[in-house]
Amino acid sequence: MTLANDQRAQLEALYAEMAPANLTPLWESLAQLVRPQPKSPAEVHSWFYEAIRDYLLRAGDLISAEQAERRVLILENPGLSGQSAIVPSLYAGIQLVLPGEIAPAHRHAQCALRFVLEGSGGFTAVDGERALMQPFDLVLTPGWQWHDHGNPSDGPMIWLDGLDIPTVRHFDASFAEGHGEKAQAEQAAAGATLARYGRNMRPFRGSAADNRPAHQPLFHYPYAEWRPALDMMARTAAIDPHLGHALEFLNPADGGPVMPTIAAHVRLLPAGFETRGRRSTDGTVFVVVEGQGSASIDGSALPLRPRDIFVVPSWHDLRLRADSDLVLFGYSDRAAQEKLNLFKEERS
Repeated sequence: MTLANDQRAQLEALYAEMAPANLTPLWESLAQLVRPQPKSPAEVHSWFYEAIRDYLLRAGDLISAEQAERRVLILENPGLSGQSAIVPSLYAGIQLVLPGEIAPAHRHAQCALRFVLEGSGGFTAVDGERALMQPFDLVLTPGWQWHDHGNPSDGPMIWLDGLDIPTVRHFDASFAEGHGEKAQAEQAAAGATLARYGRNMRPFRGSAADNRPAHQPLFHYPYAEWRPALDMMARTAAIDPHLGHALEFLNPADGGPVMPTIAAHVRLLPAGFETRGRRSTDGTVFVVVEGQGSASIDGSALPLRPRDIFVVPSWHDLRLRADSDLVLFGYSDRAAQEKLNLFKEERS
C-alpha cells in the first residue's frame, strides 16, 4: 500500500485511537488474510525412524504407559513450534506400548488413526472389540468411541498416531473422558467387525449383526489385505503418472474417507518409476512402508527409507522416485477440505 507520509501518519493515529475499542483496519491485513494461493507456515521436513525409536525406548525406561496415559513423542513441524502440529490441521506422534502394558481406556472428540510401525500381537480395543495389530496395519479410533491399547507380546509395539487435534482446537470443540476401568470389557471377538464390514459388504440393515455405529462401522484395515490389493492394481491398471498406483481407504458406510476430517491412502511405485509434479491443498503426512527412493518437494530432496516419515505441506510440488519398489502410506486433511469445498490440486 503506497501512501503519502501525512496520510500514513493520520492513519496510524487513527489506529492507535481505535485499538482500545478492539478495532483494526482490514485494509492493512487483507493481502495476508485472503491470499491468491496457499502459503503454509508448515515446513517440508522428515523424521528418521531409528532416531525416534531410540528416544522413545529411552522414555519407556523412565515413564510407564499408564503414568503417561499415552507415551508418545510428538512430530512437531519446525514451522509450527509449540503448536503440537505437523501441518496446521493435523497432529502426528509416535506411540510406544511395552510388553505387559496397557494404555488406559478413554475417549475424546478428536478422530485418530494408528499406523503400526513395529511389533506384532498388541491390540487396540474400540468399544470393546480388539484389533490385533500387525506391522503396517491401519487402525482407527473414531471420535468419541472408547479405546485402549495393550501389549501382551514379548516385544515393543510402536505406531504412528494421526489425529485432527489442531482442527478440533480451531473449532474449540474438544471433549475427553476417562473410562474408569483400565481396559474395556470384551464386547465382541477380535476381528468380528472386519469379518462383517471388510469385504465390500455389510450385515443386512437392522439385523442382529448390524450393531456397529452406522456412520463408522469399520476400524481395522490390515496390511495383509491392502498390500495384495496394491499388487493386483499394479498388474491390471495403468499407472497414474502423478501418483503411481494409489488406493484410498474407505468408510464402508458411505464410500467416503475413513473419518470425517482425515483421509488415508497407500501408493506403490515400481522400481525406476518417477512421478510427475503434483501439488494439492491438503497437508499430507507420509510413512515409507517398503523400499527406497527419494522425494523432491519444491526442489528440496529427501531420502526415503523404510519407516521414515515426511510431511508435504499444502500446495507444495511433490515428485517421487523409486529406487526399488516403493510403498507409501499417507494421511491428510483432504476429507475435511472436500466437505468445505476447499480442496484443489494441480498436476504438471
